[in-house]
Amino acid sequence: MGPQATDASQAGALALAQLHAEMRACRRCLEHGYSVVPGAIFSGSLSAQIVLVGQAPGVSEVEAQRPFHASAGRRLFDWLSEAGWEEDAFRSTQYMTAMTKCYPGKAASGRGDRAPSRSEQQLCGPFLARELELVQPALAIAVGALAVRRFLGQVKLREVVGQVYRREKRWVIPLPHPSGANLWLNRAENQALVRRALDHVATYSRTLGLLADVETTEEQASDEGT
Repeated sequence: MGPQATDASQAGALALAQLHAEMRACRRCLEHGYSVVPGAIFSGSLSAQIVLVGQAPGVSEVEAQRPFHASAGRRLFDWLSEAGWEEDAFRSTQYMTAMTKCYPGKAASGRGDRAPSRSEQQLCGPFLARELELVQPALAIAVGALAVRRFLGQVKLREVVGQVYRREKRWVIPLPHPSGANLWLNRAENQALVRRALDHVATYSRTLGLLADVETTEEQASDEGT
């Protein structure tokens, strides 16, 4: 790496650190009357080639100070393990964030967490835009309807999960939210779409040089027969 590249990398790392400090200090939603729990939750560095974008942190994420820490996170990393990613490896090398950075609190019904409003998404949106601009990931994994629609517009999950899209100079792979309360995942045909999406995650991760190539079962059988 030459001096100019080193200078650019250092400048980018400094800019990302400044952005992280801004996100942690942000109180915009509170100032607009939303009862969020301030303190942005995210993880990752400038060198990440994958950015995973969720909906919003939950109370367990606030306590642990890391994204996707609770039961939804366990299912998410079960999925990613099918694509060849171990949780520690993904967390330590890639970038994880959300549409809104702070815990939005419980839903009015008392069941589950409150989904961030469109206004909150707009207030927090510039942070995500700057994260993507600074990190410049080659692949974005959008998890849940709010994140999927951020990249793909007003679409239905069944229409897009299992597909790969090119948006904003990067590949986008949509996934449903891994919450146990997500009834969308109960249908066998939707589970098949998730598996197809995970195949795409594996393929693009290998293409980016992030995972070693893995032979398919057919290739292994062919090798054994020669």
